[in-house]
Amino acid sequence: MNREAQIFQPKDAAYAERVRESFGLQQAMTLIGAELAVVEPGYTEIHLPFKPEITQQHGVIHGGVVGMIADSAAGYAANTLTPADTSVLTVEYKLNLVAPADGERLVARGEVIKPGRTLLITRAEVFVVKQEQWTLCAVMQQTIMAMHGKKERV
Repeated sequence: MNREAQIFQPKDAAYAERVRESFGLQQAMTLIGAELAVVEPGYTEIHLPFKPEITQQHGVIHGGVVGMIADSAAGYAANTLTPADTSVLTVEYKLNLVAPADGERLVARGEVIKPGRTLLITRAEVFVVKQEQWTLCAVMQQTIMAMHGKKERV
């Protein structure tokens, strides 16, 4: 990912607080132990420490969990660029798992490729970190729908 390639201007001055508040409503992220570590215009990072409860039969973090944090990282990257009265919803994504999620933690980096009024195109890369060695384990492309005037359920 090239974070320097595009500079986006948020439509909401309080975008970071709004995005962090929304992330706090996601009980699924709390359940797996994910943290929203970075929130910038058009970019977010989610960090997830290894826990045996989120592994599959080979002892690595389950691909579904990898997809969860990729989806949320890219979705929240999109949400940083929406107006204050707008929530977002994933329409579709394509995830490629390219290496086992075998390490001490995962880092999902989500970014906006193309912002639009209704549809936003995003991508995510998920890295597994083992002994401070970073390995790409998943790549994702996603379409997000901006739901104008629709608040999230509290």
